[in-house]
Order: sequence, then structure tokens, then C-alpha cells
Amino acid sequence: MDVLKELSRVLEERKSQDPQKSYVASLYTKGLDAILKKIGEEATETVMAAKDGNPDKIVYEIADLWFHCLVLLAHQGLCADQVMAELQRRFGLSGLEEKASRGSKTGQG
Repeated sequence: MDVLKELSRVLEERKSQDPQKSYVASLYTKGLDAILKKIGEEATETVMAAKDGNPDKIVYEIADLWFHCLVLLAHQGLCADQVMAELQRRFGLSGLEEKASRGSKTGQG
């Protein structure tokens, strides 16, 4: 958890850095669509790694995916602590109960 907090702090700092010198700052400058595209790419690479069954590659790709999700959170003014709080809220609920509660809250199922 400490690494998520530290990474979140660094990602916030990158918002004010030169996009020519920081990959994350360049993503922020390109905007939401570029960040979402990276998340899509990383999610696909994660799926492919899982299909290949290589544990090291799976961990590597999930780290990339999580990193880019953290970039998205920072871009949207959110943080990893909020996601952790949501996971904590769900802890102890069955997956079916949690999914059913989402449908009533968001109008989705």
C-alpha cells in the first residue's frame, strides 16, 4: 500500500512537469483519450500474458495496467486510497451481492 501512496504522490507531481521530459506529463498533456488508450493496450497485453501462462509476464503486464490506472485516477482528481476504500467496503460481500447493489445504484447491471 505504501508504494501506491508514493506512486500517487509522484503522479501528482508529474502534472506540473515538462511533457518533453516526463512520460506521465506527456500523457496528461495528451488528455483523457490517450490515457484510456494506454489502459486498453495494457489490459490487452495482460490478457495475452495470462493466455500464455507466464507468471512473470502476467505480473509485469498487471504492473503496467495498474500504473496506467493510477495515471487515470490522478488525471481525474482521484487517488488510490479511494479505490482501496471501495475494495474495503466490498470486503465480506459476496460477488453476487456486490454486483446486484451496483445495478440499483447506477442503473446498470
